[in-house]
Amino acid sequence: MRGDFGYFEEDSLGKPDTLKVAKRLYPFAKPYGRFFLLTITLVLALTLLDLAVPYVTKVAIDRYIVPRGMRPGGKNPVPSAPVSRRYRVDLKDPACRTIVRRYPEDFVVKGDTAEIPYGRLRTLDPRDLKTLRKKDLKGVATAAAILLILVAAGFAFNFFQIMVLEYIGQSIMHDLRMRLFRHIQGQKMAFFTKNPVGRLVTRVTNDVQNMHELFTSMIVVIFKDLFLLIGIAAMLLVIDWQLALISFSVLPFVIMASFAFAHQAREAFRVLRIKLAEINTYFSETVSGIAVIQLFRYARENARRFQALNHENYLAGMRQIRIFALFMPVIELLGAVAIAVIIYYGGGAAVSGRLTLGSLVAFLSYMRMFFNPIRDVAEKYNVMQNAMASAERLFLILDARDTLETDPLSPPLFNFAPFCIRQIVFNNVSFGYGKGERVLEGISFSVGSGESLAIVGPTGSGKTSLVSLIPRFYDPVSGEILINGMDSRKWPPSLLRSKMALVTQDPFLFSGTLDDNIFRGTGIDKADERIRILEQSGCLSLVHRLEKGLQTVLSEGGKSLSSGERQLISIARAFARRPDLVILDEATSYVDSRTESLIQEALFTLMAQKTCILIAHRLSTARRARRILLLNHGRIVEYGTHEALLEKKGFYFQLYCLQDQTSPGFPEKQGSWGPREKSP
Repeated sequence: MRGDFGYFEEDSLGKPDTLKVAKRLYPFAKPYGRFFLLTITLVLALTLLDLAVPYVTKVAIDRYIVPRGMRPGGKNPVPSAPVSRRYRVDLKDPACRTIVRRYPEDFVVKGDTAEIPYGRLRTLDPRDLKTLRKKDLKGVATAAAILLILVAAGFAFNFFQIMVLEYIGQSIMHDLRMRLFRHIQGQKMAFFTKNPVGRLVTRVTNDVQNMHELFTSMIVVIFKDLFLLIGIAAMLLVIDWQLALISFSVLPFVIMASFAFAHQAREAFRVLRIKLAEINTYFSETVSGIAVIQLFRYARENARRFQALNHENYLAGMRQIRIFALFMPVIELLGAVAIAVIIYYGGGAAVSGRLTLGSLVAFLSYMRMFFNPIRDVAEKYNVMQNAMASAERLFLILDARDTLETDPLSPPLFNFAPFCIRQIVFNNVSFGYGKGERVLEGISFSVGSGESLAIVGPTGSGKTSLVSLIPRFYDPVSGEILINGMDSRKWPPSLLRSKMALVTQDPFLFSGTLDDNIFRGTGIDKADERIRILEQSGCLSLVHRLEKGLQTVLSEGGKSLSSGERQLISIARAFARRPDLVILDEATSYVDSRTESLIQEALFTLMAQKTCILIAHRLSTARRARRILLLNHGRIVEYGTHEALLEKKGFYFQLYCLQDQTSPGFPEKQGSWGPREKSP
């Protein structure tokens, strides 16, 4: 288990640069510019509808519910106090004229109109009052209908806005995830030794999902709330500029609180992204190594270490919550202060008659709306900081330059490329996985077309590292590997690998059917050809034992099969590719002696005209190769035929004698893979 939970280069990202991250995200949003413009248009329409609701309420109150105070006999509103509030009645209406005659002591008749103090209206019969104010009631009904129309229009616009935003968010998330997938899949093996599976899974899933939130939620915040704030400020100034300026006195405190929250929230979310990736990494390692954990009774210690990591994530989450929990009440408090200021100054203005009741109600409504966008911005700022922290991690992955030269998703070339591996030459090759480390040093040898080379040596001598350089899983630190006389680094990896087959000691199988694992992408459809490949690879008996044959669905990694069965499948998969070069990394290590004998004979037949490089721990396998290369501590110590190496009585001779004593019964008669050199 890793003491650092598999995390070692993402501890600090330096000073956050939101603008820089936003610029890097822009290319992913650019293809959907038209949809963004449509969204902005819908947001602007929604903002206008939201601004219209309080104003319609103001008109309904001032014009129909509580009209402005009138000077007795006057026609125009009185802008200054004191004001005598009277209700005017049109006597041209017969019904109104009848009611005025019924209450002569309450009405003052002046020509075609009559006025009554507002205080006396409540003394009238409700039916008479309803008749007198039927125009006002009709106006109120009209205002209510307008409000309903505004709400319905807002519902429609909001629906289309959400649909368009979701389309944008899902599309960008799809593009970003595919970009990440292609990029990760195109990395060399060195990339995967530095990045645990859990971290990469977190990047492709959780962090990409956070980008969806950014491109959907933040568009609404940036435009709708910005439009709303500007619109509300304009309406407040239009209604009463003096009261508006007084109300705006709390804004400096809001801005100060927002900047303080922004700085604290960004750092909190950065830590959260790291801790989440560490949890995924550690959990992935636990599941992969569960057999070892249970066997060596490591479960308690493993749980203790996970608890420590989980507690760190808990503390990071609580820090973020504390920051947000402090900021939101501060905004609420400042909003309450603004409302109190409006009630104090606006209420006095309404009592004195300088401000109508409808204007005061609208003012209070607009001020409540004014702080809603600020609270919304704070909430969405949480989303933005979370997304920006994720974006920083995504770009760390995308900035990895240890990539292959060609797209790994390009079509396979082995069916049609006019290319054949004729010769492989190692020229003074050195290699190491880290700086200052050398796994291989000064390796030089050559393998021609149709030849076979066995690589032997003690554990840790660099055998697997050597063969990993041929398909360009890694590139040498110094020296060169020539393929057909040209440096392997100049060949497209996809072209080289289309002519190679690799069978490893611990083969990996994909989830899916057995047929998919062996024949997918090979173009082999004929049943007799498939049976021939299965038979020659020793895999036919396995297929017959399975109830569904080639259509048997394998579990993850083929864990439902034994190690030997997985190795047989991987050998059949290699044969189905019709390779020019076959690399066998102890390909028969997990099969029994009888199956090994069958596979070796199959390899002898199939590899007769192929170039073959095999790593062998059993010298009974190595002696069948044309030449043998003996590695020790990353260097070639002996090189030649089996007979020549025995005659030297060196390191190879010692290994041979040791295995001859511990594993008696070397075959007396052995074939060979490819033409054998005569002993010098």
